[in-house]
Amino acid sequence: MNPILRDFPNEFETERLLIRMPLPGDGKVIHAAIEASINELKPWLPFAQKKQSVEDTEINIREAHVKFIKREDLRLIIIHKETGEYIASSGLHRIDWDVPKFEIGYWIDSRHSGNGYITEAVEGIMNFAFTELQAKRIEIRCDAKNVRSRAVPERLGFVLEGILKNDDIAVDGDELRDTCIYAKTEDNK
Repeated sequence: MNPILRDFPNEFETERLLIRMPLPGDGKVIHAAIEASINELKPWLPFAQKKQSVEDTEINIREAHVKFIKREDLRLIIIHKETGEYIASSGLHRIDWDVPKFEIGYWIDSRHSGNGYITEAVEGIMNFAFTELQAKRIEIRCDAKNVRSRAVPERLGFVLEGILKNDDIAVDGDELRDTCIYAKTEDNK
């Protein structure tokens, strides 16, 4: 089946969060979150390496919206249900619809870190993938040195399947880095 024909909800909720596809107009608030969190994001994420304008972020959001509709990549925006505040970005990436399998990625507006929002969101996204998308495998890949990022799959019972040595170059280009691969499969969810 062509992935564009797959029907599933564009949003869902957890206890405290609304998790939805990106929409035109989201760029301004996400740009503000990137600016507020740049020092925490810069060591880990390529997009944080160069200064972006609000327009750059809006273009990126609109491209993500199109990819979501085309089922090529499912970026997700995380909003606090009670306050309506933007909390984080996540999503289901590196999609293989034939299996189906997905990789969850995430970053948080540092003004909201330390409240368990990412763990709650990732658990909700994982449940969505297994239930709505019939996932057979979900991965979380992260830099072995990113202790905070590694804590999320560990809290949620993902299995550390391996650490790929010298797998990537640090986002600043200064050294080789190891990549941790955590996974949950349909039979160990």
